[in-house]
Formats: sequence, structure tokens, C-alpha cells
Amino acid sequence: MAEEAEDEIPDSGAVFTFGKSKFAENIPSKFWLKNDVPQTIACGDEHTALITENGKLFMFGSNNWGQLGLGSKLTVNKPTCVKALKSEKVRLVACGRNHSIICTAQGRVYACGGNSEGQLGLGDCEERTTFQRVGSFDSHGPIRMLAAGSNTSAALTASGKLFMWGDNTEGQIGLGKESQASSPQEVSVGRPISWVSCGYYHSALVTVDGALYTFGERDSGKLGLGTEQLSAHRLPQRVKNIKAPVRKVACGGGHTVALTEDDVYTFGLGQFGQLGHGTFTFESRLPRLIEHFRKNQVHHVSCGENHTAVITDGGLLYTFGDGRHGKLGLGEENFTNQFKPTLCSRFLKYDVRAAVCGGCHMVVLAQPRDPLSAEVTLEEDDVTEDFLEKPYVELLGDTNDSSTLRRSLSARVRRRERERSPDKFGTTLHTVPSMMPSLLQPPLPISCQTAPPRLPPPE
Repeated sequence: MAEEAEDEIPDSGAVFTFGKSKFAENIPSKFWLKNDVPQTIACGDEHTALITENGKLFMFGSNNWGQLGLGSKLTVNKPTCVKALKSEKVRLVACGRNHSIICTAQGRVYACGGNSEGQLGLGDCEERTTFQRVGSFDSHGPIRMLAAGSNTSAALTASGKLFMWGDNTEGQIGLGKESQASSPQEVSVGRPISWVSCGYYHSALVTVDGALYTFGERDSGKLGLGTEQLSAHRLPQRVKNIKAPVRKVACGGGHTVALTEDDVYTFGLGQFGQLGHGTFTFESRLPRLIEHFRKNQVHHVSCGENHTAVITDGGLLYTFGDGRHGKLGLGEENFTNQFKPTLCSRFLKYDVRAAVCGGCHMVVLAQPRDPLSAEVTLEEDDVTEDFLEKPYVELLGDTNDSSTLRRSLSARVRRRERERSPDKFGTTLHTVPSMMPSLLQPPLPISCQTAPPRLPPPE
């Protein structure tokens, strides 16, 4: 199985995982569905959600707060269907640090997982291990987009109304002096909104006419605001240094990426290379254009804690930033930080449809390129990394039962893992939450803390 040819992936595509996904720790892997097609993906800190063409929701990863919605707090290593939702078709999903929110085709919003700051929108601060309905949207029309941050949630309606709830200690849900909201509250900037993104402790929105607003934690330049604007950081403030209309925005742990029709801008923390400017930049307090993408039309951006993924109109994937755990998808043994957008040559034969960054992992949705389509051409300055091997493959059987998985590891990978730790080979590391010590499980290996430290605001 480990030596299977790449062209055995179905034409409908596969889901590829990199980094600490819990599906295959630090080992590039992939899976596909036998009787369904993956369509939408979302990543939390260390958990992942997948929606299929038939509206089924699959979840896997860390589950310390019940964020997988499966009725328990056990870590789940295989994509597992949330059967409690089988009566509805899931259409949208967003994952926060330890919670998840979904919207169904019927327009109902559900949430599960951690709720210490009211981020489930259920009117209290009690965690849930199964999806519970958020009843505040019945009178506001259909939901077109969901977003989730560390302990925050957002829902954007088709009419351009934005609702946010959860933690507001840094102003990250735009409600001024309020410290939190346990039910959805409207956030307005006086005009309809077309896009929203939630980072760890900051958020951003885009209006229908392309104006970019940011709010929340103000240190390190992640808001992209002028010094005179920072005192009002608890309310949405317009980013003035991007002159062209903004189409999309993505917020990470300490950085922000904005996409216009022709360019990609980044600002905030950059010590791992997540700003993509080619050299070490500790932080950029104002938006700065990434020169590399002036030659490529970009249609999608995603931010993790300290890494960034960009997809071009031609379906090519570029990543940059923190390379720990192999989450940049640049090869099994390439865990180095990348300061310049680096082409994932592993996907040259694929059309990348989606790439989503989590805290310590990345999940990619891609399908084989049509052999009759135009040949992929690279720019002279494209940086590439050879993908070393294809070590891990899984095939999901019937979409209602994920127990029929077939798994294989290459002999070289198995041997290397035994040499590293013969006692732990074949076991799964459980993630210990970085907060709420009362929820800690019995002593187990501790993963990295993915929530960035809070720094004091600038003077």
C-alpha cells in the first residue's frame, strides 16, 4: 500500500494532512472517501472538520473539551462521521482552539466543545461534547460564512450582518468594553460585510466595498493600524494602508494576511517567516506587499498560529512560516522555517482546491489535474522542495462507518520511528490542554502549546 502510485487517488480528490493532525503525527498522509466527495475543511488548534458533498460531517483530532461533537473527550485519530447530525446536511463549519461550530442546509447553527468564554453562543459557559443548537439566527436569514478564533465565534449572514460571541478581553469580538458575550451580538461598521476571520486574539472583517477592518489584541502590528488608531482597538478600525479593495482576509496567531484583486499583503509577527517577505522580519506594523505574488493571481489564503498557506488561481500551493512538525507540506524531513513563499512541489500534479492551517498542522484538499489541461508553469524565482516520499495512505470505506480504514507505513518510516523511540512506536500522543489544569488527563506526553503568549500592549 505504501508504494501505491499517486494516480490511484480518485478523480474526485483526496484530503492530505501535514503536521500534528492526530491522523498521522508529523508524517504526511492522505485519505479519501469511497462513496462520497470531500468538499469543505476547517482546522482548529489540533482538530479538523470535513464536510462531504452529501452533507456529512467528519471530525478527527484532539478532543479534550468535546470539540469533535462525538459525545466523549477521547482523541480521535480517524475521520469519524458525526452520526447525531445524520438527519441534517451540514453546509458550513469553523473550528476554534477547542470548539467547533456548523451551519446546516436548513440554516440551523450548532456548536460544541470548550465554552469557558461563552464561545458556543448558548447563553452559558458550560462545555458540550455534542452539537447543541444556537437559536439566535432564526430571524436573520441564511448564514453564508462562519469563523472561529481561540475562544470566539462569528457568523455572517447573506444580507451582510455580522454576529460575534465569546471572549472579548482584548476586544476581539468588537464589543467595546464588554469582557465576553455568551450569545451572538451584532457587530456593525455601517455597511454590509462580505468576509470575516478570527485569529487567536484578534479579528478582521471586509465590507462589500472592499474596506478592511481589524480589532482585538493590538501588539506586534497584527491589526495593521496607525499609532493613532490603536487606542480604539476594541472596536473595528479601518486599515488605511491598503489602497486597493480587499477581497479576503485571514488572521493567525499573531499575523494577518489580506488579499486584493492583484496582491497579497501581510502584517504582524513574522519571526518564523509567516509574513513571507524573504528575510527575517520580527514584525511589520503596517501592511506590506509580498513581492512574490505580484506574478500570480491568488484566490485563497489561510493562517495558522505561525504559518501561512496561499493558493493561486492555477491551483498551486505555497506555504511559509513555522516549519515544525512538517506542517508546511514541504517534505517529511523538512521541518525548517520558510521566510519566502515556497512552492509545495508535492502538489504539482494536483489542482489544490483548499488549504487550511491549524495550530500545528495543515490540511489540503486536492484532486489530480486533468491530463488534457494546460501544463503547469513555474516562475523563475519559485522556491521548491522535493517531496521525499509518500509514506502513509488511508482509504475510508462507507461514509457511515470509518472503521474500514486501510493503513500502511513505508518500511523506512517504520524503521526510523523504532530507532527514535521503540517503546512509543505505533502509539498516539494525547494532547494536554494548555489551560484549565483541572481537565488534564493522566500523565502523557505533552504537545507544544499553540496559543501564543500574550504580550503587553505597546506604550
